[in-house]
Amino acid sequence: MNIPQDLRYSKDHEWVRLEGDVAVIGVTHFAQCELGDIVFVEVETEGDELETGDVFGTIEAVKTVSDMIMPVAGEVLEFNPNLEDSPALINEDPYGEGWVVKIKVADADEVAALLSAEDYASEIA
Repeated sequence: MNIPQDLRYSKDHEWVRLEGDVAVIGVTHFAQCELGDIVFVEVETEGDELETGDVFGTIEAVKTVSDMIMPVAGEVLEFNPNLEDSPALINEDPYGEGWVVKIKVADADEVAALLSAEDYASEIA
């Protein structure tokens, strides 16, 4: 199972990479494996201020549709435009080209409070 050490993780299977005061958020390798082939990603919250635990979008796989949950509070700055034509990027490269949104983080301490790679590995074991 691919769980990069330099990221933080939520119990809802989103990952977070902090770049200054901007967080890049995506779906973990574990989650995309559980979902199967991803066929559609929808994020209609661009420009919205969201709280931790809010739904920021949906991800549709061949068998199911799942909500994506905001791991930290902030303003949604950008949706990955590549996912509109190629949602399978989440399956192919969940921690790279398959990122989902970028947000302006309200409180960087929230990112630090997320699960480490080791803690996330224990969660999914």
